Amino acid sequence: MKVLLDAATQEAALRADVVAGLTAARKWLPPKWFYDARGSELFERITELPEYYPTRAERAVLTAHAADVARHTGARTLVELGSGYSTKTRLLLEALPLTSFVAMDVSPTALEAAAERIAADHPHLRVDSVVGDFTQHLGHLPGGPGRLVAFLGGTIGNFEPADRARFLAGVRAALEPGEHLLLGTDLVKSPRVLVPAYDDAAGVTAEFNKNVLRVLNRHLDADFDLDGFTHVALWDADHEWIEMRLRARWPMRVTVPAVNLVVEFTTGEELRTEISAKFRREGVEKELTEAGFTLDHWWTDPEGRFALSLARARS
Repeated sequence: MKVLLDAATQEAALRADVVAGLTAARKWLPPKWFYDARGSELFERITELPEYYPTRAERAVLTAHAADVARHTGARTLVELGSGYSTKTRLLLEALPLTSFVAMDVSPTALEAAAERIAADHPHLRVDSVVGDFTQHLGHLPGGPGRLVAFLGGTIGNFEPADRARFLAGVRAALEPGEHLLLGTDLVKSPRVLVPAYDDAAGVTAEFNKNVLRVLNRHLDADFDLDGFTHVALWDADHEWIEMRLRARWPMRVTVPAVNLVVEFTTGEELRTEISAKFRREGVEKELTEAGFTLDHWWTDPEGRFALSLARARS
């Protein structure tokens, strides 16, 4: 396992994000801090919930078109960004004529578990794990013959537009002309479908959302009262994204000793923890083109809920 993001570096990044986000006029925290071992497990549970359609929809697209991806790319090296437990990736591993697989994620626990399973199931593959942040470490990805970078799950939606542009440009810079990006994007649809996907009846997403506070309590000696916050999921029609927030149920004074910070919350004040942008084909194609890609193929599930874009790095 290659470690580009060690514990000390992650801790420094967490501290910087906490100071920046909790002192902002509208408080925020980036969603990457959900994903300690518990957060990764909770997200795997979310993907199995009846309300959470994206995983099933994306799996349907992969099942139908993994062979098409193999035919159009001939990729021998698959690189998965934000791989987590690499659950859906198995459909690509079985379809592509691969010699190597590279998984990058900030969670070493998820990476180790995924690498062990994949190595056992595909003994012919060279399996490499990279503990890293795909917003910082794309230039450190190993090379290989005919690489295909997969960024699945609609995770691209967690970026605001300017950050998406930087990320896609970074992926393009890491690829050689003719190599490919397979991008998963959740599509715009009725809020009646979208909102329950982020606010399930069983409360798993609420627990996942509050996990970011557990991370701060554990790593920064903060004293967040998790019962003092309510999980909120809202559809922002202007931006066409879901926002996840934590809303204070009563006035609170939270201390974060590790960064010498005291944070005041008023009743009803909200802390934004995630956006999840939803897309239309014309917008995806425009963003890929501006980043230096050509959109070669666009596939959706039968209900048109989720799309996979196969894009080629231009010269």
